[in-house]
Amino acid sequence: MEIIKFFLLSLLMVSSCFSQKTDTNFVKANAIAQKFLEAQKIPGMSISISKKGALIWSKGFGFADVKTKKKVNSKTTQFRIASISKTLTAVALAKLVDEKKLNFDVSLYDYVPEFPKKKYDFTIRQIAGHLSGIRHYNGSEFLINKKMSIVEGLDVFKDSKLLFKPQSKFKYSTYGWNLLSVVIQNASGKDYLKYMNKNVFEPLKMDKTVLDISDDENEDRTKFYIKRKAVVKEGPSVSNEFKAAGGGFLSTSEDLILFGNEFIQPKIISENSLKELVTPQITSEGKNTKYGIGIGISKTKQNNLRYSHSGGGVGATTYLLIYPEKEVVISILTNLSGVKMRDLIKELEIIFVE
Repeated sequence: MEIIKFFLLSLLMVSSCFSQKTDTNFVKANAIAQKFLEAQKIPGMSISISKKGALIWSKGFGFADVKTKKKVNSKTTQFRIASISKTLTAVALAKLVDEKKLNFDVSLYDYVPEFPKKKYDFTIRQIAGHLSGIRHYNGSEFLINKKMSIVEGLDVFKDSKLLFKPQSKFKYSTYGWNLLSVVIQNASGKDYLKYMNKNVFEPLKMDKTVLDISDDENEDRTKFYIKRKAVVKEGPSVSNEFKAAGGGFLSTSEDLILFGNEFIQPKIISENSLKELVTPQITSEGKNTKYGIGIGISKTKQNNLRYSHSGGGVGATTYLLIYPEKEVVISILTNLSGVKMRDLIKELEIIFVE
């Protein structure tokens, strides 16, 4: 009997120590995030973290609307996730591969024959890995405020020449992902957004992930801020609907946790398709691009595997980080352009990953 009591007491002591350590981690993370918010003059931010599939810490900081003092809520406040939209779209591509409706290694023209012919042919994988030679934004195209469908949006860049022979270089291109949304439409026979909703967002219960419709009344959507000469103010209106696949979705930090765990314990795509997404691509000269299909692949300081994607847009700096070996997902969303996140990420990794 005494042995049993000693055993139970030992368990309670271990549990108590673990709980105290966990609480201390949350206090540290909260202090780090608050300091970061103030130092970077960020109006509003949301951070969520999960471990082994369970949400362990989630908090909103600052304001979704500075003028009305509406606070950020990590569960409901929707931010522009910018280029993390590419990672969402990558899972839809993988789903189509599982459905035998798409092959990563065939020509774009098998799916979008009406796209103007270029000097070189290029594949779906090359587009998705930024190896196709399709250009990125020119001039002020980043600020386009014209309502266009995704097909109409191809007009912005479709007549431009390829920047290089496909596979020879890595050159980041959001417009390539515009093209991939048309691939999804044509391969599935369904509207791109409807396919995303039915096959990605609904199965993963991402109820707060929606298209950023510029003129829509949306009480959960944050205001979007920019910094000019150290002064924070609301940014210009932009229309991101036509580039939904590459940078047009709104989401919450908690929704992105649900999504990030798909890269650890896949529920809607196969293990084989997931492997395709997270295998780094190689240039024709043998250089590792550290980018698969819609996701970056790297290592932490302690050599832990990390999948990630950043996002930057008008009134948005975002990051999604996935550590499959540690079963940890971190999502960070802000409503300010141009935020430098490297130090914050390192500090959160020290607490929750390393």
